[in-house]
Amino acid sequence: MRLGRRKLPVLAEVSARPPAGSRAWALQRRDMDAHQALLARLGGARLVLVTGDAEGKGMAAIGLATTAAANGTRTALLECDLTNPTLAEALGLAATPGLTEYLHGEVEAAQLLQSLVLVGPGSAGAIEPLVCVVAGGQVSETRGMLTSDGLRQALERLRSAYDLVVIAGPPLQDEHFLAALVTHADSTIACVTRSEVRRRLPIPVTGLIVCY
Repeated sequence: MRLGRRKLPVLAEVSARPPAGSRAWALQRRDMDAHQALLARLGGARLVLVTGDAEGKGMAAIGLATTAAANGTRTALLECDLTNPTLAEALGLAATPGLTEYLHGEVEAAQLLQSLVLVGPGSAGAIEPLVCVVAGGQVSETRGMLTSDGLRQALERLRSAYDLVVIAGPPLQDEHFLAALVTHADSTIACVTRSEVRRRLPIPVTGLIVCY
């Protein structure tokens, strides 16, 4: 599916960064409403991959996961951008261990889980913290890592343990690694800017998130 052949739907419009002085996981009403509408449009998908080259790719994945958790859905957020990890810093989590260490066989799956207690006016419906798995130590070469049995096992464990798994994926330019993740995802969403809405995409996607 490519934009030149069929116009993809814009599923949501969200801000690319939190307001000044706010934490990334503090739920803002406008973006929360947009992500709630997005979750409804995904039709019960249990594993959602968020990719894109726009600045707001990570924020979109965080917003989707925190909104679901705030609605009472048992949710896990998994970072699969191994060459440019940002989730730990954005959420104030420990940078390691993460997915990289797990795929290298250095840690067990249970050691990866970090809990994030949601804050903000929209968090009252959360029944438990959002569970996060960060990318871990930055690597320069990921060939083979995202196509390994270790990744498949990690995704299967998360899918069986949580009602929704949101993957903060690599950028669109990493076609090889994205292709491996797409095969596991129920829905794939690409984050773009308004000027990129008609951009040709290298992978099939369910729809777009416009980051402003």
